[in-house]
Parts: sequence; C-alpha cells; structure tokens
Amino acid sequence: MSSLPATSAEDVIDKPAKAQFEVFLDEHRRALNRCLDGLAEEEARRSLVPSRTTLLGLVKHATFVEKVWFDEAVTRRSRAEIGIPATPDESFILDDGDTIATIQRAHREACEASRRATSSLGLDDVVHGNRRGPLPLRWVYLHMLRELAQHCGHADILREQLLSE
Repeated sequence: MSSLPATSAEDVIDKPAKAQFEVFLDEHRRALNRCLDGLAEEEARRSLVPSRTTLLGLVKHATFVEKVWFDEAVTRRSRAEIGIPATPDESFILDDGDTIATIQRAHREACEASRRATSSLGLDDVVHGNRRGPLPLRWVYLHMLRELAQHCGHADILREQLLSE
C-alpha cells in the first residue's frame, strides 16, 4: 500500500491553488494518521476525555469524514451504500477488530480515494451530494482543512496526555 504523497507546502508556493490545497490537506492527513505511530493498542483506545474521542477513534472518524466529503458529496452515493455510519458521532465507535494497523490502512485508502475522486475537478466545480446542497470543491477543501486541523490539535493533546502518564 502506498503512503500519502510526500510533497510539502513549501514545494507548491508558486503552484496553482488546487495543488496548494491538496498539499495542505495531505500534510494534515499524514499528521493525523501518524498520531497512532509508536502507541500500544491499549493506548490508542484509551479514553482521556468524557466524549467518545480516543486517538484510534479520531483517525477512524477522519476516515468517515473523507468518505462523507469525497465520496458521498462527489458521487451522491448514500452513507449506507458507502458503508459508513449515519452520523459523525457513530464514526468514533471502535469495533473489536479495529487496530492501529487496520485504522491507519483504512484512513490511507480513504485519502487515496478522495484524491482520485477530485483529480478531474476544478476548485469552482460543484459537488451535489452534501446535505447542505451544491457546494464548490473550494469550499469542501476549506472545510476539510478546518476539520483536519482541529482533529490534529485534538490528537496532539491526547498524545501528549498519553505519553506523559
């Protein structure tokens, strides 16, 4: 399985906006995926806050988010057809078979599918499968950057708590 692209933000300063968005998205995707590196399975599942948020659950949720924004929104397939939970809250729930390896792999595969789904689209192209109605890809990219940045921050704090115990 290939990993996420290795291009950095500095490499795309003079590139078109879509290339810049995609590199920033991939940097955040990589950071979130790596939050599980070096942890024991128990640590990745450990609950440190009152919500369902765990590091493993956070990456599982990020996989859900990729599929909502780059499968459901682009292809108009339903969440049931895609095989994802109906609500974001449910996407944090861990199954017995969820491991660091399976969740990281599912996340990488979802990110690769997201890149494929948008490869032929321009920033002003409109996706029609989101509950908000038609949205330009630019807006979707900005929303995803916001969501991934927030989750990377959550992951940093949870990892710091785990590693300082």
